[in-house]
Amino acid sequence: MSTQISTKDITLNDHTKAHIEAAIEQFGKYKMDITTVNVFLAKEKKGVSVEFDMHIAHNQPIVIKQEDSDLNAAIDLAIDRALKALRRLHDKVTSHGNSSIKDIEVAEAK
Repeated sequence: MSTQISTKDITLNDHTKAHIEAAIEQFGKYKMDITTVNVFLAKEKKGVSVEFDMHIAHNQPIVIKQEDSDLNAAIDLAIDRALKALRRLHDKVTSHGNSSIKDIEVAEAK
């Protein structure tokens, strides 16, 4: 998984960068094939904007955009929303009513 963190009109300190990278590592717990994660931080008129752009193999990309007056609050809210979107996509993919061939063969044998 490749990651890219971009900023516009914001200086990114080491603590904030480490916080974002730790959150991106959390995205791996759903075992989705995430190919790239792009994070874009920008200063807006009334605060800051955080955007997560996650590309997942064989699925549509997930784009989360969050605005807030505080940078850390915007990052935390965007991380929570991204985790929720990944959880929902994981649940949709894994429990879509698919049966394995072994289950069908066992049912037919009985």
